[in-house]
Parts: sequence; C-alpha cells; structure tokens
Amino acid sequence: MKVANKIQNVRSSVKANRGGSKTIGLVPTMGALHIGHISLIQAARKQSDFIVVSIFVNPTQFGPNEDFDNYPRPIDDDLKICEQNGVDLVFAPTAAEMYPDENITWVTVEKLTDSLCGRSRPTHFQAVTTVCSKLFNIIQPDLAFFGQKDAQQVIVIKQMVADLNMSLKIITCPTVREPDGLAVSSRNKYLNDEERKAAPLLYKSLLKAEQLVKSGRKNTADIIAQMKSILSTSDLLQPDYIEIVDTRTLGHIESINGPVLIAVAVKLPSTRLIDNIIVDA
Repeated sequence: MKVANKIQNVRSSVKANRGGSKTIGLVPTMGALHIGHISLIQAARKQSDFIVVSIFVNPTQFGPNEDFDNYPRPIDDDLKICEQNGVDLVFAPTAAEMYPDENITWVTVEKLTDSLCGRSRPTHFQAVTTVCSKLFNIIQPDLAFFGQKDAQQVIVIKQMVADLNMSLKIITCPTVREPDGLAVSSRNKYLNDEERKAAPLLYKSLLKAEQLVKSGRKNTADIIAQMKSILSTSDLLQPDYIEIVDTRTLGHIESINGPVLIAVAVKLPSTRLIDNIIVDA
C-alpha cells in the first residue's frame, strides 16, 4: 500500500495503475475509520481493481463553533485499517495541499441543500461538493463509494456528478449499525456513557416511523409526532430536525405515497448525530 500526501504523487500513482479495463475506486473519508468505512472499502474491493482511500479532515465544511479542532485524527490506526483491507493507495493531504491559496471557487448545488442538514449548516454542503469535486478531479475515479447514513450528502453529490457530466458513478452503501441500532459514526467517540445509552433512540424512532408507514399511515405530521415522542424520553436529545421528505427532491411532503426518506438529527451535549431510513409506502 502506498501513502501519498501530494496531489502530484497521487496522480502519478493512479495513472500508473490505470489502463485497459482496470477500474479505479475511491472511498472519500475524513479519517477516524470504523466498520462503516471498512464496509465501503470492502464494497470498493469487490467492484474496483485499484482502491484509493482519501483521508482529509476538510476545514471548510465545519461551521463556527463546530468540532474541527477536536475531530479525531488517528492517522496511524487509519493506515493500518486501510492496509489490512486491501487498499492500494491512501491520499492524506494537508489543508495547505488542498487549499494552497484562498479558495474563491466553490461548487454549489441548489435546492437539495436547503432542507435537513443544510438548514442548520448553511455552508456545509458547498464545502462538501467543492472538496469532492477536487478529489474527483485529482484521482479521476470510475466509482466513488458513500454511506447511506449521510443520505442528503449522497443525493447532493449524485446531482452534482450528473449536472457537471462527471465521468464517474456514485455507489451508495448501506448504513452500518451497532447491535443496538446506533448508526456507526466517527462522532460516536464523543458520547459519554449516558449519551451512548440515549443515542439508539434515533434508530428506534425511525423504526417506529417505518412501522407506521408499513401499516398504512400516510400523514407525515402524525408520524413525526410519534417519532418526537420517542426522542423526548431522553432529556439529552434535542432534535435539530425530524423530517419525511421526497427521496429525489428532498422536499417536504404531507402525505406518503411512494418511497420517502425519513431523517432525524439531534444535538447532544457532546456532539450532533444524524440517521435516516428509506421507506416505500
């Protein structure tokens, strides 16, 4: 496994391994790798001939008073995980390598970023789409692998790829969960014991919503009310949003008739957690 910190070295390594029918797979990450990331690498291993994992804690996608300075950066552990799982190349640039000068060019996807996480993190997705565009331009993968846990991010990136005629395919992989249902996340490391006990309520509320939809309930306000009731059983969970939206437009819907994205975000004293499921009525 090779490790590169410079864009030029990454391009050279990928170029040397591209050719014929070889497929380049990219798993973009911010490091602090866990079993969710491993599942993405394993998916890439099955569908790609040469796997690149990027490890970059992107400063531009953190808002004021967010956790950029405290975000975990266990690079030695991350490299060991990559090597154990058959990664061919790790791209671990510095912020100065990715943004050598003031960045005044941004990639913006409109409408899809207005709701859900975009409402409370207004600059977040512009930074995500920009850094992903940079990674796609640097590595030029055939496939890029993202997790369903970040559903809005995946939908936004797919739209960007389509709108800008980028020559790669975005692969969405299932959310990986702990035995109690909590979606695996690098930010779970922030949780203390009491917060960790309360965190599975996110998934419990989503399962309740799925049960209601499958039983024929259509009114989204009624379903959301029952989800709120479950989350309110812990004083540690402060809902940021609980929404049921169209899977394509991410627009709010009042009555369910077809597939919907049911998404929830909560703030705890130590961090913010998100989760979602897709349910077809």
